[in-house]
Amino acid sequence: MKLVHIYRGIGFLGIGAIWIATAQNQGGNIPPGTTRYKLVVPVGLPTPPIAGDNPLTVEGVALGQRLFFEKKLSGNNTQACSTCHRPNAAFSDVGNAVSTGITGAKGTRNAPALFNLAYQHAFFWDGRSPSLRAQALAPIQNPVEMNQTLTATVQKLSADSTYVSQFAKAFGSAGITPARIGLALEQFESTILAGSSKFDLFQQGKATLTAQEQRGLFLFRTPFNPRQNQFGADCARCHGGPLMSDFDFKNNGLDTQPKDLGLADFTNRPGDIGKFKTPSVRNLSASGPYMHDGRFQTLEQVVEHYSDGILPSPTLDPGLAREPGGVRLSPADQAALVAFLKTLVDPQFAPTVIRP
Repeated sequence: MKLVHIYRGIGFLGIGAIWIATAQNQGGNIPPGTTRYKLVVPVGLPTPPIAGDNPLTVEGVALGQRLFFEKKLSGNNTQACSTCHRPNAAFSDVGNAVSTGITGAKGTRNAPALFNLAYQHAFFWDGRSPSLRAQALAPIQNPVEMNQTLTATVQKLSADSTYVSQFAKAFGSAGITPARIGLALEQFESTILAGSSKFDLFQQGKATLTAQEQRGLFLFRTPFNPRQNQFGADCARCHGGPLMSDFDFKNNGLDTQPKDLGLADFTNRPGDIGKFKTPSVRNLSASGPYMHDGRFQTLEQVVEHYSDGILPSPTLDPGLAREPGGVRLSPADQAALVAFLKTLVDPQFAPTVIRP
């Protein structure tokens, strides 16, 4: 299996602060007998903060990648992580509002695209997982998804001599455990970096945006503040910076009375009802449908929502609450914003790219 980890390109100089990063060794001491993995960070992205207790190694990343595509992680050996997070679709379940588990049951939330995870501090739409290693183990155990106990997972992998050897090499000692499964998946997923889109090239002076795309960029960056004669789409307020998200939790006006409590499911705080993690707008055209429940099939529908479809509720994001109903973009400006968003796809994640 070819190792999927090289996301080169010339990166992104930011909407807001300028970031320049080069590959650096991250994390603590590596296990004996392993080789430190040299992570290549696209110019323009910050150096990701790799956990000190799980430094990237060639052996650990390779093991994590193998596990990501391993159907033995599911109860009936039919699904892997990659089933709902397809590498040739920005590691999303493109085309499906929600995913179907091994028993035929459907989930309630859209499977998010997986990239630039090493920069994030909380996982799942409701932020209930504080680390990537913990998040990686949850779908395995979820009865609606892969529906398998971690005990059964360890037993299956332990019956495979190649896994026994690979775990020993990756961690410097023998033993397959749930914790090590999570650590290996964390290592692999931490190497999935996106930062080489047409817009990144434009920022470097190596590509040209059309007049429509440039208009979309202007709208993306410009606040909506009629009092100051500003009539932009105000996207960069939540989707600015090189990662194109603040990864904060917000109610973006989808429902007056949210059926899915979102962050409040985890915190039990009324003030968190209807708040969901803000995704990056990178790779959007490779990873729809959109929103936590996949309700919007197209980018046009997403832009129309922010233009004219914002619904009031007690926990609505204050920035959106200042724009009753939306930012009221003309049809031409809505089309321009969509055109710009389409420039944010990293070719490494385009649907035409074939991966294992």
